Amino acid sequence: MDIAVLSMAMSQSKAQTAAGIAVAKMAMDTNNETGTQMTEMMKNFAVDPNLGNHIDVSV
Repeated sequence: MDIAVLSMAMSQSKAQTAAGIAVAKMAMDTNNETGTQMTEMMKNFAVDPNLGNHIDVSV
């Protein structure tokens, strides 16, 4: 195998690896943002602490 061909193959492999890592980082950032937004959204829910404490039962 020629050194120039080997060099090109290694360079292409490095570029593919770098692109894969960049996409994975973008996905992780998106997931972190979504998680943060969901946490904030859940903090804003108005929860009545008296709900579910009393049950009306008639037989």
